[in-house]
Amino acid sequence: MAEIKKKRAFAMQKPRRTSRDGDDRRTDRQRAADRRRHEERARTGFKRTKGDMTPEKRMAPLAPGRVRITNLIVDELTRALAVILKLDGPADVLMKLFFKSNPKLGMRDRGLIAEGIYYTLRHLATIRHAMRPVPPVKAPRVAALLTLARQHGLDAISPSAIGPEEGPLKNMLAVDLSKAAPHVRAELPQWLFDLIDAQYEDAEALYPAMMEGAPLDLRVNLLKATREEVLEQLSGSGVTAFSTPYSPDGVRLPTKPGLTQWPIYKEGKVDVQDEGSQLIARLLAPRRREMICDFCAGAGGKTLALGALMRSTGSLYAFDVNEKRLAGMAPRMRRAGLSNVHPIAIRSEDDQRVRRLRGKFDRVLVDAPCTGSGTLRRNPDLKWRLSPDELERINRIQKSVLEHASRLVKAGGRLVYATCSVLKRENQDVVEAFLAAHPEWKLVPAAEVFATQGITFDAAQWERFGSYFQMLPHVNNTDGFFAAVLERSAE
Repeated sequence: MAEIKKKRAFAMQKPRRTSRDGDDRRTDRQRAADRRRHEERARTGFKRTKGDMTPEKRMAPLAPGRVRITNLIVDELTRALAVILKLDGPADVLMKLFFKSNPKLGMRDRGLIAEGIYYTLRHLATIRHAMRPVPPVKAPRVAALLTLARQHGLDAISPSAIGPEEGPLKNMLAVDLSKAAPHVRAELPQWLFDLIDAQYEDAEALYPAMMEGAPLDLRVNLLKATREEVLEQLSGSGVTAFSTPYSPDGVRLPTKPGLTQWPIYKEGKVDVQDEGSQLIARLLAPRRREMICDFCAGAGGKTLALGALMRSTGSLYAFDVNEKRLAGMAPRMRRAGLSNVHPIAIRSEDDQRVRRLRGKFDRVLVDAPCTGSGTLRRNPDLKWRLSPDELERINRIQKSVLEHASRLVKAGGRLVYATCSVLKRENQDVVEAFLAAHPEWKLVPAAEVFATQGITFDAAQWERFGSYFQMLPHVNNTDGFFAAVLERSAE
């Protein structure tokens, strides 16, 4: 039923008929009038001659660097928000369906609409506050206009697109947001704001960082290239790129070009992966010819990173309950040149295929299911789709997954528990509860593991988080990641 609902989320849009479509149904009189209008515009330089709603006003060029928001953009953003603001599915999936339903949209329009969707989701709390008492999902056109006016200015929007909403729109833009509740200004639901505010002394700096767009980070595949080679190749193609400050395998791009069409991507020299995620793989520190397990492999980003660090030797098992996501790993493995990965779909963390491998692995990575609160820069819809009940459910799964995964580790072996969450409830609390119940395990300082690989952080990083590894958007300019290195007694 869910699949059917997604397919029907957006109806296919028919191409808008224009005189260039080869089927011009205008009369001779209409065509002559259009010719005269175009000739007049050319003579006057597209300057306004009368009235605010004339074609000359709508076509007048804006100042350099400004964009013109057309009726089409307003209409299509309205259509997208009408579905996405229901918050009953991942926004990235719904956006793909939306753009697929209207293949005739140009690249410029697609970009403006996508930016509008993400802006709405990132700032939904203040948009709701300004639109009170009408919920944005009940008035998606007003929400679209308010979003676009905030982004580009009211003057950038075609007057005919604003229509009778001009007065209400100006009132909404004039709302003093400094008087809104703290959680509204932070663009978070109340319950999530309370948890973060109680946990971080510098939460006021974290909130705006969570609303920023994330850079594009690439991981260099060490089996096929070095970082210096990739940077040189990008520079030769006119692409601006930098070395990531912490990960020795990372490259950061300030823009987001069509990466999948690049030769270095097709050849498997790079893969998309946030710097924090790259460091999680480094924290496991896999060695050649070892037996390694990625217990919650998902789409395989960290699995591929581990395989490269192992130089495609030894055995790397990739477990996950989502068979479809595991299947998507196969072409990525071939592109990366990995031959030591064994994807295995399991029914649960206590699957029979898991039990057969107890005590066999040198190292196990538990990239646990989590709220994803550390990835709100990329997935802003998550904060509105989460709830305290969902956090409780995920927390139970995290504890169960850690418990079962720990049984796979041989004596003297290591386990890394990791999440992309900023909540102590999913991170330190889970690890400390596990250590209290299992005296045969101990916590290994993350700084020591990184130091053996030449990876260094400011001393303040470890003064703040101790033996744990925690990255935050406002401190490290990465997504929010957490990890703990656990070692089993050799006895």
